[in-house]
Amino acid sequence: MPGALHGHIVLVSGAAGGLGAAAAVACAEAGATVVLLGRKLAPLNRVYDAVKAVGPEPVLYPLDLEGATPDDHDQLAQAIQAEFGRLDGLLHCAAEFKGLTPLLHTDPADFARAIHVDLTARWWLTQACLPLLMKAPAGAAVFVLDDPARTSGAFWGGYGLAQAGQAALVGMLQAELGETGPRISGLRPGPMRTGLRARAYQANADREARPPGEYAAACVELLSPAGAAWRGRVREVSAA
Repeated sequence: MPGALHGHIVLVSGAAGGLGAAAAVACAEAGATVVLLGRKLAPLNRVYDAVKAVGPEPVLYPLDLEGATPDDHDQLAQAIQAEFGRLDGLLHCAAEFKGLTPLLHTDPADFARAIHVDLTARWWLTQACLPLLMKAPAGAAVFVLDDPARTSGAFWGGYGLAQAGQAALVGMLQAELGETGPRISGLRPGPMRTGLRARAYQANADREARPPGEYAAACVELLSPAGAAWRGRVREVSAA
């Protein structure tokens, strides 16, 4: 979708991960200036080089969502405001999942960490960025979600519960913002060959998983004006 995000400013969380990195490159190819948000600088630098090679020079913003406070999120929004004056798109790819564990035996800290990174931190970041999204002609926030048919089953713990919470958040927030506010939508890609999925499935037996890059175009579409049809809804996408 060349040019679909021309001149847009897009923030990608989890930008060093499988889908985050692929989506960041796709957004740059579509003309966006991408703010790369991630926990570790070295992986972000590799994504930075890949993004810069295909589009506008990106911006690095290292931030550990697990330990970040609401004030840290506000500082990020202030930095984007100072640099660009607005934000056109926010793509939530950052996720936390330790592996399949019975709830009875789940470490309390692991449970809390999953709920926080996969739900609370995503909301804090969205809340901090909403004023910037409101300044854009067609601001959009996209939450990458997992399949509820799988993650609402046994052993998915805090990660699975956070997925259900995010799906509810998409419709709830859009109802509050109305038809004239920023677009809020969800993206539910098919099985992806990522480090997160490898914690639940053996790679040599996981024949359904596809490379994350096969879902990057859907990220661009939902961030672009073409994603208006999915306002307040979750889009399910199969691999190309």
